[in-house]
Amino acid sequence: MSEERAVAAARALGVPVTVTRHGPVASLEEAAAARGVAPDRLVKTLVVRRGDDDHLLVLVPGDRTISWPRLRALLGVSRLSMPSAADAQRATGYARGTITPFGAAPGPHGPWPVVADSRVTGTISIGGGDHGVGLTVEAEALLAAYDAVVADVTDPA
Repeated sequence: MSEERAVAAARALGVPVTVTRHGPVASLEEAAAARGVAPDRLVKTLVVRRGDDDHLLVLVPGDRTISWPRLRALLGVSRLSMPSAADAQRATGYARGTITPFGAAPGPHGPWPVVADSRVTGTISIGGGDHGVGLTVEAEALLAAYDAVVADVTDPA
């Protein structure tokens, strides 16, 4: 199971996580409620493509969306895109809606670069590798484990 891969990767990095399992959900708000967190504490892990076989993960609070101009400026590129769900799964090993930095399959250039919005702080819930699974983690430990770049890269949803 993908959940085990995610949890094992977190533990290997020394990042404590608490696993929350819940039934199917139809929205981010339902997922947040099922995990016992506010929507801004449920953090989406989004795959962004810079080029062929060049991806990164962007951590976005649930109540926000990527600000493409700010993210492009931060990365110093003129073009970014979101891969299809199938391409994101091929790249990370996780289905959309379950993606987490923990245990994501490394790309051809090594571990995934991680960019986190500056609002990703405190106790958060992220994808757990499988549908209906969340990992509760301290954002600071997650960001440190991945040497994440932290910047204001989102807008209100």
